[in-house]
Amino acid sequence: MPKALDDITKDAMELLPPQRVALAGFLLESAAGAVDPEAEAAWDSEIRDRIRAIDEGRVIGVAYEDVMRAAARRLGQ
Repeated sequence: MPKALDDITKDAMELLPPQRVALAGFLLESAAGAVDPEAEAAWDSEIRDRIRAIDEGRVIGVAYEDVMRAAARRLGQ
């Protein structure tokens, strides 16, 4: 019988950070086949639409630093 998810999670959290990152990458890659093709197509379309909106000047991007400062203010940090 496989280990319970809680046991696996506990073991994974004992790994060094680079090992946890490698494990996360492996898990994500192994789940790639489980992606819903319709959802993937919808995301691809959304990404293209957003890029087009930026390229055409219909929207203006916000710098990462500005977003993080605003989030910190909203969270009271």
